[in-house]
Amino acid sequence: MRIGYARVSTQEQDTQLQTDALKKAGCEIIYEEKASGSKLDRLELESCLKSLRKGDELVVWKLDRLGRSLSQLINIIEEIREKGVEFSVITENIDTSTPSGKMMFHIFATIAEYERSMIRERVNAGLEVARKRGRYGGRPTALSERDKKMAVVMLKGGATKGEIAKHFNVCRQTIYRFFKDKDN
Repeated sequence: MRIGYARVSTQEQDTQLQTDALKKAGCEIIYEEKASGSKLDRLELESCLKSLRKGDELVVWKLDRLGRSLSQLINIIEEIREKGVEFSVITENIDTSTPSGKMMFHIFATIAEYERSMIRERVNAGLEVARKRGRYGGRPTALSERDKKMAVVMLKGGATKGEIAKHFNVCRQTIYRFFKDKDN
């Protein structure tokens, strides 16, 4: 039986292109997932791998849909090979039931890992440039320095943390976290 696995990285993305290609390739069952390829705990992938039986074939649209690191890809392929399951990739025309397919798998897996490393390197370089220009990423703080000082005064004056949160229009957890961090 041909079993497909389709994955996109974010909730905004859609697996339709992949599922259409997997159906056209003859997949009877298709597991779909919205999760980063670098994550190791992907529930649908785990379910897919558990469902595979001897003689089945796991099919993906592109190699990077299965995993992002070379070691992760090799581990998955070895796991399914031990079960007697073959593996194929539609866009790269890889079929691990043949010697050339096995070789192509290793070449493309190495390229996929290299590409991921290059993306990470470019992102880190961009963040460093932004930091040098005084820009920092991340979520803005909910309380300004002035608000924090006022919160301390309010607490000393007898206000509850819930009242302080309401006054600054933030959740109580923000105030609890601020005072916890302040005490450490």
